[in-house]
Amino acid sequence: MKQMNNVDFKNKKVLIRVDFNVPLNESFEVTDANRIEAAKPTIDKVINDGGVAILMSHLGRPKGEKNDAFSLRHIIAKTEEVLGKKVIFVSDCVGEVALEAVKNSQPGDILLLENLRFYNEEEKGDLEFSKQLASLGDFYINDAFGTAHRAHASTTIVAQFFPSEKCFGYLLAKEIESINKVLNSSEKPVTAILGGSKVSSKITIIENILDKVDHMIIGGGMAFTFIKALGGSIGNSICEDDKIELALSILDQAKAKNVQIHLPIDVVAADEFSPDANTMIVKANEIPAGWQGLDVGPETLASLQNVISESKIILWNGPLGVFEMEKFANGTIELGNFIAEATKNGTFSLVGGGDSVAAVKQFGLAPKMSYVSTGGGAMLEMLEGVVLPGIKAIQE
Repeated sequence: MKQMNNVDFKNKKVLIRVDFNVPLNESFEVTDANRIEAAKPTIDKVINDGGVAILMSHLGRPKGEKNDAFSLRHIIAKTEEVLGKKVIFVSDCVGEVALEAVKNSQPGDILLLENLRFYNEEEKGDLEFSKQLASLGDFYINDAFGTAHRAHASTTIVAQFFPSEKCFGYLLAKEIESINKVLNSSEKPVTAILGGSKVSSKITIIENILDKVDHMIIGGGMAFTFIKALGGSIGNSICEDDKIELALSILDQAKAKNVQIHLPIDVVAADEFSPDANTMIVKANEIPAGWQGLDVGPETLASLQNVISESKIILWNGPLGVFEMEKFANGTIELGNFIAEATKNGTFSLVGGGDSVAAVKQFGLAPKMSYVSTGGGAMLEMLEGVVLPGIKAIQE
């Protein structure tokens, strides 16, 4: 398989699948350019070599219809600002307009094709549509981790038309490397922190990584299903009663595999789910009726600090409490600080999944982590042990 560093893109027309599905405000201005910034190294390499970078992406869910609200022309100004280069907007992604634009391009040019999802064929993974996309370039790079778990035309099917002329972009390669570092680490101890509200959404991850970790910290709402399973009183805390047996079986599996499970010892309990609720600190398994646990307490944090500081590899997926409300954000912030400190001392830390990524950005912790993943769903599927179609297509 080709590595991007070993390819000279001089005079090549390079089709690059990027993930420029960025948030826009009412005035159609980009409010978070992270994904564009993440693609910059790959684009730079192609144009600095003297190739043409032909960028393709989707934006939003236009459902196969041309709709100006979802046009990628809205992001041209921001993309030019991030890349520090002129970007030529192409008002279609296939057909005459696209072919003509590519034909007229010069080495070092950057072209941005119109939204792929203006065609239903994109999400259907249509072969003919993929072939039309492929006809625009003589080399294919996939750098869109956020969509690598979808077998769409531009992320997977198109790769068939480039049997040897294809590779991962720098961003996608880094994502794969970071996840493999967690899943196949020879360095110990490895700690996984899983939060969020439901056990059911994390079962496959838990079962897949029990063989790979030494410590598993369970926080957020899903912890209460485990605490109740162990006979604790959880008051009105969120709980999946139909997953109690499963929680017990996970605890048994962990014990058999010598994995230490860490559940909250104490919690910040509230008398209602509200930013101005009355709160008190109680033992996690002694929450009174009418109260619910919305964050971890000081005793829990003190016990986690040691686990984190001794870990060599940390995976963080999911907050410890309802961090969106200031009263219940402390656990997630403190945990982030512990991980930042460990990272400074040489630990490898990978943060992934929507809520944890939002939390590290909100609290200014992102730069202090080893790697913050750009793809929520894609990363979770990799942690579940799934081979992603967008990755497989490049490796074949």
